Amino acid sequence: MKKILFVCLGNICRSPSAEGIMKHLVKEAGREHEFVIDSAGILSYHQGELPDSRMRAHAIRRGYNLTHRSRPVRIADFYDFDLIIGMDDRNMADLKERAPSPEALKKIHRMTEYCTRFTHADHVPDPYYTGAEGFEYVLDLLEDACAGLLKL
Repeated sequence: MKKILFVCLGNICRSPSAEGIMKHLVKEAGREHEFVIDSAGILSYHQGELPDSRMRAHAIRRGYNLTHRSRPVRIADFYDFDLIIGMDDRNMADLKERAPSPEALKKIHRMTEYCTRFTHADHVPDPYYTGAEGFEYVLDLLEDACAGLLKL
């Protein structure tokens, strides 16, 4: 069983979208029994909240129903998950700083490592302060990276 944790800053835009997309792709492939998929945020500011309403609106148009409740990254996550996937440089630095061991450090990866179409992208930008095009671009990147991740 492969256990994947997606991480962004507040766990209300990028990481819950990655979680929803990955779960959707895994279900479509009939491989639900092979995966545990979750998401978390570096900060606990939005703990217990649903994803950003704009993110949910854009995601639902593509067939993704984002129902995850925000939670912060916990030390236990470094032991419980096989892959901990950050969205940008800040997430990566924060995750590496929190990693409790050299083995845990090896679990940390960047979301765009798994892109096969958007190979120029080096991070998934935070769409929080953007318009509709920002949310759509994030979903494009996440769909690409999740599809690449599923092929591993």
